[in-house]
Amino acid sequence: MLEVIYVTRHGFRSNWLVDPSNGSYTNYLRSPTGGAADPALTAHGVDQANELAVRLLAADPPIERVYSSLYYRCLQTVEPFVRKAQEATPALAGGEQGPLKIRGETGLGEWYGSADFEHPVPADLEKLEELFPNLLDPCYRPAVTPNRLGESIEELHDRVAAAMDAVIAECDRDGVRAILLCSHAAVIIALGRVLTGNMPESVEVDDFKCFTCGLSAYRRRRQRLRTEEQDAGSAAEPTDARGTDRHGKDGRAVADWKGGRGVLGGWDCELNSDCGHLRLGEERGWSFHSDESFKDTVRRQGMLDTTTRLGGGFDDGAKAHEARADNARGKL
Repeated sequence: MLEVIYVTRHGFRSNWLVDPSNGSYTNYLRSPTGGAADPALTAHGVDQANELAVRLLAADPPIERVYSSLYYRCLQTVEPFVRKAQEATPALAGGEQGPLKIRGETGLGEWYGSADFEHPVPADLEKLEELFPNLLDPCYRPAVTPNRLGESIEELHDRVAAAMDAVIAECDRDGVRAILLCSHAAVIIALGRVLTGNMPESVEVDDFKCFTCGLSAYRRRRQRLRTEEQDAGSAAEPTDARGTDRHGKDGRAVADWKGGRGVLGGWDCELNSDCGHLRLGEERGWSFHSDESFKDTVRRQGMLDTTTRLGGGFDDGAKAHEARADNARGKL
């Protein structure tokens, strides 16, 4: 049974711009995948990923599986850890159990606010295999696919809950004790809420942190209760918390996680984006602001993992200047 879920946000990345009036995405540095909203890590982000790998290799219980968003920056972040883990675990005879590989889960993908246009998607597995040889599990099929037209904040949380319901059930079935998830700022906040079952009245509440390459850890409540009952000699089994109480707009069953319940028995947060392993500590924190919908033309801080959002009336020079100024202030 799954006991611990480790969660990290991708490292410090380069930036991109989006014009909400027409859904046009642009960037200054070309992405290795060619996607405008799929930037690579900066040199500093690569350093963070290497520092994170050292800490992950010492995790107890050890990480047995990695689930990650398929965006380049997330795969690049967990690559140092997975490569080192692969070196330590050679393939067994017959190929029954090979080295650790990344399971690309689109349910952990970037959050885009609702819009009248289609948002970007990650590169396909064939392209990613070229960029990350022998890193991805080609047999894994994602549990959830986000809506191309974006999501409301409620829909984001439901999507994350559905993805975690499937991932946790899969790990329980296979006897996996500890896993690592790599994702994006908004998703990481949502992960904390759906795992603990604690949804604040205001989404803007600063509850779960999401610093670049910060490390969070969630320990299963049901597992602890089972251990305590066994220690006490009780024959009672904890109640199976799996279930649904409603369906989303796409007809997908929504996991019943609110009110402190949490996905599949609930989880306690033991680390909240801790950055003690990072030389420069906490960077690029983020939180929700308003409804973050592209359909609202009022300019404010965008979502897209703290990218820059452009309002109407700015010329190209002003846009570039604004992005550089925000970057210099460390707000991107």
